[in-house]
Amino acid sequence: MRPEDGPGPADRGLTEGISAIIVNHMVKYRNPEARLDAVFSALTDPTRREMVRMLAAQPEISAGELARPFAMSLPAVSKHLKVLERAGLLRRRKTGRTHRCRLDPGPLASAAEWIEHYRRFWEGQLDSLTEFIEETKPRTRKRPTRSTKKKGRSS
Repeated sequence: MRPEDGPGPADRGLTEGISAIIVNHMVKYRNPEARLDAVFSALTDPTRREMVRMLAAQPEISAGELARPFAMSLPAVSKHLKVLERAGLLRRRKTGRTHRCRLDPGPLASAAEWIEHYRRFWEGQLDSLTEFIEETKPRTRKRPTRSTKKKGRSS
């Protein structure tokens, strides 16, 4: 193959692979929807939800203290912390050998705003549906009730 022919199939494959990685990296970290997805994904696990609750109760807590209530290894706890960190829910700083963790409430606020938006939307939809049902429901007349006692007959 001559240089003026351009890159060969093998070269194009490498270039395409690299650009795909770059595009995926940009989508993952620069797209606000991706951050929201990461927050909801992180909160699907009950262990991580409990960790968020513990972080919310204290300004800062060590990774060891976060691990204490759970029957799992420190590496397993560390994986949970990394998921929370990638979602932006956890900030970690290292002091000597101790990892100190604190909650970053920003992503939770974003998730709450998203939920609130759709709560208002669906409440409006349900209110409209109720109104429609009330307007289209057939009007029923009250019928006079018959008495079990017969009039005019004597026994």
